[in-house]
Amino acid sequence: MKKRIALVGGGRMGGAMLRGWAPMADTFDLVVFEPYPSAEVSEIVATQSWVLNPELDETTTFDCVVLGIKPQLFPSLGEQTIKHLVSDHTLVLSIMAGIGTAKIAEVLDASHVIRAMPNTPGQIGKGVTAYWNSPTVPSEAEALAVSLLRPLGMVEKLQSEKQMDAVTAVSGSGPAYVFLLAEAMAAAGEGEGLERGLAERLAWQTVIGSAALMEETGQNPQDLRRAVTSPEGTTAAATDALTAGGGIVTLVRRAVEAAIHRSRQLGK
Repeated sequence: MKKRIALVGGGRMGGAMLRGWAPMADTFDLVVFEPYPSAEVSEIVATQSWVLNPELDETTTFDCVVLGIKPQLFPSLGEQTIKHLVSDHTLVLSIMAGIGTAKIAEVLDASHVIRAMPNTPGQIGKGVTAYWNSPTVPSEAEALAVSLLRPLGMVEKLQSEKQMDAVTAVSGSGPAYVFLLAEAMAAAGEGEGLERGLAERLAWQTVIGSAALMEETGQNPQDLRRAVTSPEGTTAAATDALTAGGGIVTLVRRAVEAAIHRSRQLGK
């Protein structure tokens, strides 16, 4: 029998999940709840013969409810709407930042909750998702959750839920750090006389190529950095400037700490 799955929230990550699930469309029945669906989300749902924003009665429940909404919306939507989608056997798979499994279980009266944190490269199947499940989650339900997360890219299981805030700060928010670096490199090039478009192409492709090199070679970033850094050369001068007085290492650590702090605030 096909699994009945509900996706609550069809934004950026919800849309990415829908794209990843399309090849699996014949293995489950899907309902999407999104008050303002994008044209892409609407097209995917229609193409796969899924259902968008149906009217449900109180007896309608699902095998899995995926929470793709913003955490700020959960207190109101959870009690008013989402709770009615959940029964004793329903697996709740949350990709919300900050909201812990205990709170989700309490608000939704759910017995089985898995918390996951994907990131935006999942839109192209190049993301990484870390997850944690409470001990009460059956192995079959965990396997279902992993099958739903895998289309986004790599999937890692955490040892404890306490690690989730750090995951949110490192990989969940991490793509923004990389994009900011690309912006800064382009701005510096433009400041040194390059045309803006050229500076952007040079910076962006450098980031793209460097990430691809890590993926293709399997080498760690430290070794790759050392390989391109000749003693007393231009790269050495640049990396010395980036790391002077703690430099970029300290800044990234502060960024991660700030993201962790905010994640914990969202969970209150």
